Amino acid sequence: MRREYEPLWEKCAAFHGHECGGLAVGFQAALYAMELLGLKGRAEDEEIVCISENDACGVDAIQALLGCTAGKGNLIFDMQGKQAFSFFSRGSGEGVRLLLRRTPGKTSDERLEWLMDGDFHEMFDVKPVQRPLPEKARIFKTYVCAKCGESVAESHVRLQNGETVCLRCFEDYTRGL
Repeated sequence: MRREYEPLWEKCAAFHGHECGGLAVGFQAALYAMELLGLKGRAEDEEIVCISENDACGVDAIQALLGCTAGKGNLIFDMQGKQAFSFFSRGSGEGVRLLLRRTPGKTSDERLEWLMDGDFHEMFDVKPVQRPLPEKARIFKTYVCAKCGESVAESHVRLQNGETVCLRCFEDYTRGL
């Protein structure tokens, strides 16, 4: 780990609970995104957006360093099972997708050392984003499910037999297809 990054790494490890290679992936991706997009610090609101294609350890580093969180709506999951992250700057409108490179021929110990101490420029393929900048998070009207009686956001209700129901209570009509 480069000396100037040690305080940032310690912040990420404290947030995550331990040090590991997975955390290093997100740490290195966040540093690279900061460089590529000219980001100066954490998002107070939704100035920075991350779409993560996994829900692994690295996401914690992105939360700690960039301030992208699910609660603010600027951390979005598109579960593809890939070590890939799309970062956007709302200020510039620019975005970049970082895909972790494969390391054939490296042992697991060598790969861990590479993740912890390597140069993020050599770790990721820089690709264009695959989607436009997501809209800002919305606040939705709340409905009460006619079946279970629980409150549910308008974006997650369905109309069934003239009643508003939540997704869990909704009986999908697929005819087995």
